[in-house]
Amino acid sequence: MFYHIFYPLSSEYSVLNVFRYITFRSAYAGVTALALCLLMAPVMIRLLQKLQIGEKIREDGPQHHLAKSGTPTMGGLLILFSFLLSTLLWGNLSNPYIWLIIYVAVTFAMIGFYDDYLKLRKGGGLSVKGKLLLQTLLSLGVAVFLTQFDPDRAAYATHLHVPFFKDFTPDLGWGYMAFIVLIIVGTSNAVNLTDGLDGLAIGPIIIAICTYTAIVYVSGHFKFAEYLNIQHIKAAGEVTVLTAAVVGASLGFLWFNTYPAQLFMGDVGSLSLGAVLGTVAVIAKQELLLLLVGGIFVIEALSVIIQVAYFRYTKGKRFFKMAPLHHHFEQLGWPEPKVIVRFWIVALVLAMISLSTLKLR
Repeated sequence: MFYHIFYPLSSEYSVLNVFRYITFRSAYAGVTALALCLLMAPVMIRLLQKLQIGEKIREDGPQHHLAKSGTPTMGGLLILFSFLLSTLLWGNLSNPYIWLIIYVAVTFAMIGFYDDYLKLRKGGGLSVKGKLLLQTLLSLGVAVFLTQFDPDRAAYATHLHVPFFKDFTPDLGWGYMAFIVLIIVGTSNAVNLTDGLDGLAIGPIIIAICTYTAIVYVSGHFKFAEYLNIQHIKAAGEVTVLTAAVVGASLGFLWFNTYPAQLFMGDVGSLSLGAVLGTVAVIAKQELLLLLVGGIFVIEALSVIIQVAYFRYTKGKRFFKMAPLHHHFEQLGWPEPKVIVRFWIVALVLAMISLSTLKLR
């Protein structure tokens, strides 16, 4: 909004020329989202407590988690509102990628909201098949737009860019659409599985989104993209404003979600943020890099898959003491804050390695 109001006036008032710059608007989008989150969180916590919208802790989990029962949940709505409003204020709203990510954020949040509602009111959420079907259909919309209706991407729309190889970009054809769906749905559910300890999911989300903020910025800048030998995506730079807003909102949420948490994000937050991360990776044409950038989420998801497969294969034995993986370390005796911070450290190291691959080609 500010871009469309003030930038046209820059010919008369030169100081308003700053609204042209993505870096300026990104910085203030992050600050605005952070401020909104910090200001609104106490009000939301009191409202959730009044409405008795509190987390229900499963009895088969770690026993010390039972003390968290009743902690206000569905705080993902706060993150969503903060970063969406900030994006609408500071973003260039003529950019199609901004609206594509907003579409993903809102629709996946709706799935998460309904899932949270069912858990709170009826004791059980959406079925796995139902949730995956809805996520697949929504992600397919993203895939169709990016491969069929985005003229700027026509020359490389279905090509897969492989880290470490500058000239190896196989054309997956129609298979690329399925790949996009897999990335978005997989990331959304992997973040959801990681969200099991205070601040555990939001920390790596902040780190991963920060990483992709740098990536979309250089992808949208012709000279930087040429220097790093990555795909130049003309409109991708503007996504930086949105991702900066996500980081700001997530930091504001972390203020209240850090151990011991006063507010949980719920599925409405984890499914939405995971889908946003996956969509940004697809827009930047750095999907495979997400395996490294979001390595914590990948490991957490794999731990669940391994646990289930091993349990079925051995007819009752467990590979981990408990899955997802963060619960395994809790069962080994690690205090919750130690698990959380060490996972953050791993996420940060993986992010730094990921950024280094942009030059190692």
